[in-house]
Amino acid sequence: MSVYFAELLGTAILVLFGGGVVANVNLKRSNGNGADWIVIATGWGLAVTMGVYATGEISGAHLNPAVTLAFAMDGALSWGMVPGYIICQILGGIIGGTLVWLMYLAQWKATEDKDTKLAVFSTAPAIKNYFANFLSEIIGTAALTMGLLFIGMNKIADGLNPLIVGSLIVAIGLSLGGPTGYAINPARDLGPRIAHAILPIAGKGNSNWGYAIVPILGPITGGMMGAVIYRLFYKGAFDMMSVVSIVLLIVTIALGIALNKAKSAKGIESIY
Repeated sequence: MSVYFAELLGTAILVLFGGGVVANVNLKRSNGNGADWIVIATGWGLAVTMGVYATGEISGAHLNPAVTLAFAMDGALSWGMVPGYIICQILGGIIGGTLVWLMYLAQWKATEDKDTKLAVFSTAPAIKNYFANFLSEIIGTAALTMGLLFIGMNKIADGLNPLIVGSLIVAIGLSLGGPTGYAINPARDLGPRIAHAILPIAGKGNSNWGYAIVPILGPITGGMMGAVIYRLFYKGAFDMMSVVSIVLLIVTIALGIALNKAKSAKGIESIY
């Protein structure tokens, strides 16, 4: 199997199970309707576990552009393969989102709230504040990439890696997921958001493209920063990509502040 197809398949599996648990919990007249955050966090952790088991021996099961960039920075992946990985991850997200739509085909019409339907496909903040939202995604994804690199250091985890990675996702969801719904993965958010935009979902609203920059740029920045911190403290390495990551962090935070100020008159809550 091509490593690129493996990334597409693994990301599709991740979104099918991850988006599926959100649909099961939130869509009306689903047997799982009304379950709580713990169910969603556990479902996403198991979704990642299944995606990693399916493709880990083939492509390394990044399933996430932020992870791909972090691993490329650490030398575990050729930079020439990064674009192909990311494109296939996004395509896998679209396919996974489409499968979730088909799986819950009868429930969309029964659910009146448009935001609830969108939440099956993509993330949204509990409090919309671009600065705070960017920070949440940066911190959450830095924790993810550092955690993955830590796991890779421990050979004792070999064979159990998918379960341990899934546990890391559960931990992030339970501890860090509240502010933004923890996208921590541009493909997991962008791919299904595209699916939401193009699919004939009964009674859907807009796809909230105004917020989409946060779960894209925030995780990319956080993923690279996680790699910088890991390489600096565990390998004593600081190179040009580390400088680029720090610049990207500054630009992302500045963009969050600028967007927040520009949108404050439209109802975005201020923390200043």
